[in-house]
Amino acid sequence: MPTFEVARSMILASVSSLGVERVELLAALGRVVAEDVVAPWDMPFYDNSAMDGFAVRAADCRAGGSLRVTGYIPAGGTVTPAVEPGCAVRIMTGAPIPPGGDAVVPIEETEQRDDAILLMESVKRPQHIRFRGEDVRSGDTVVSAGTIIHSPEISMLASFGKATVPVYRRARVAVLSTGDELIELGEQPVSGKIINSNALSLAAAIREIGAEPVILGIARDSRESHREKMAEGLKADVLITSAGVSAGDLDLVRDCLAEIGVRQLFWKVEIKPGGPTAFGMKEGKPVFSLPGNPVSTMITFEELVRPALLRMMGHRRVIKPYVQATLRGEVRKKPGKVHFLRVRIEVENGIHWATSAGDQNTGILGTMLRANGIAVLPKDKTVFSPGEEVAVHLLRNDVGMLEE
Repeated sequence: MPTFEVARSMILASVSSLGVERVELLAALGRVVAEDVVAPWDMPFYDNSAMDGFAVRAADCRAGGSLRVTGYIPAGGTVTPAVEPGCAVRIMTGAPIPPGGDAVVPIEETEQRDDAILLMESVKRPQHIRFRGEDVRSGDTVVSAGTIIHSPEISMLASFGKATVPVYRRARVAVLSTGDELIELGEQPVSGKIINSNALSLAAAIREIGAEPVILGIARDSRESHREKMAEGLKADVLITSAGVSAGDLDLVRDCLAEIGVRQLFWKVEIKPGGPTAFGMKEGKPVFSLPGNPVSTMITFEELVRPALLRMMGHRRVIKPYVQATLRGEVRKKPGKVHFLRVRIEVENGIHWATSAGDQNTGILGTMLRANGIAVLPKDKTVFSPGEEVAVHLLRNDVGMLEE
């Protein structure tokens, strides 16, 4: 039975990135760029005005002086009348700087006088001009391989006419629930039956990280049903099973996976919750077998499955960073296993405070609603005192904004 750290290392060592595909630019949002994207031209592509105003020769300008207006260049204009000595050309933001112009005077720093302007301020060369290539030079790498595409990357790539982008493929992840006790969403629950919530929580977690869930339904408590569903799941890039991994008479997952050729790398991990978690491989495809308890399912996905899926989709940083949080109350645990404590993080005066999200029994699903972090408690330590710092994986991106 491996430790938590060893199990995660084994998983990450077993997976690699999926293939590369080209997708339309907007479809690349949230994906990982597979190759460096190089600028095909300078940006800006030409010298242009940063202001609505007048293109001038700085040498002609002094505060209180006047210049005759001899032309107009709108944004998008292609005809650029030259700036003659003692003259100015009206220009809009983004319009090309005309020949002879070496500065722009903002319109609010002038007074209109018939066909001339009065200069209210001194003019320095080359004020309010954006020069060709001052942002990006042709041949520069504008988006590096391994970058996650967000809206700024979309803007940059669109600015260079990149209609398609090479990105790592999304992982297709098959989700299989097991057990005769399960019923599907929409069916009326009765004594002895449980709604199959794990399939939907796993599918949601898969979708949240940009992968594609494939819900297989429920494998009933027979070897034939298990093998049929598992074989279908192995057509995807990853197979995740839920429940059937303990030692009950009808816990068939382990045997059925072996029967269809899945090579087991470990079965059970030194963690709580989630100890009966297994991992195997079949022809390069990872197979995760998670416990059936909803809390255990969500936590083992977060800590063991999520990093692997991210690596397969080209992400460089696959493990969430830890923050150090200060415990508000005492926590006790048994030795021998890493414990994942569901906590509520609050930020006060720059300090992350951790409070238990409630009863840590794995049957208490409400703790996952209240928790915004998972404190990872070392396996051999048993008592954690109030005021002691613990390492926490944040589950929400807004934790740092909680301070009022």
